[in-house]
Amino acid sequence: MAEAALPVLYSFRRCPYAMRARLALNVSGIAVEHREVELKNKPARMLAASAKGTVPVLVLPDGRVIDESLDIMRWALEKHDPLHWWPNDPLRLAATMALIEENDGPFKHALDRYKYPHRFGLADGAAWRQAGANFLLRLEVVLMTQTYLAGQRQGLCDVALAPFVRQFAHTDKTWFAEQSWPHLARWLAEFEASAAFAAIMHKHSPWALECGSGVFTKR
Repeated sequence: MAEAALPVLYSFRRCPYAMRARLALNVSGIAVEHREVELKNKPARMLAASAKGTVPVLVLPDGRVIDESLDIMRWALEKHDPLHWWPNDPLRLAATMALIEENDGPFKHALDRYKYPHRFGLADGAAWRQAGANFLLRLEVVLMTQTYLAGQRQGLCDVALAPFVRQFAHTDKTWFAEQSWPHLARWLAEFEASAAFAAIMHKHSPWALECGSGVFTKR
């Protein structure tokens, strides 16, 4: 009997949206065919599946396409959520989604202009660094009284936000380390040292139809 087809994941290693999708797929134990994308040379098959042209894109064996990172997380965690990342309580879920929306909106807006000021016609990203820092200081206040953003155990908001906070921190590591947010720094360091993060950061060669692709599994 032929082996069942795997879902196909179009991804880019350093993209924070793709990171959080891979985290959910990994923790849920769902194997996918990993197709690493070169952002300057996007595969025609990915663009045919999702016209938005950004990763992650998950193509299911039945042809359905999920092309938003949070939707991929939901799909994976609905199948298997061994660490109980997805909030079951409606009020907690609403608060989690509000925090993720702020991360994906105003914080990501500031992050892009801090990290890539010249793309936006800016001399530098100093003002936007401060705007991003204001959001991170709010996270620091939360982490002063609890171990994770989700509470006393890691949850959806932690794994959904950490890749973006990591990108902000890595823009100027020296500056980030000098700031007064020890609890945030501890939280980020724990995320970066985790087995889950290591599992989703394996390097893949850019996917090309003629050379096949790798398989991404839980490790």
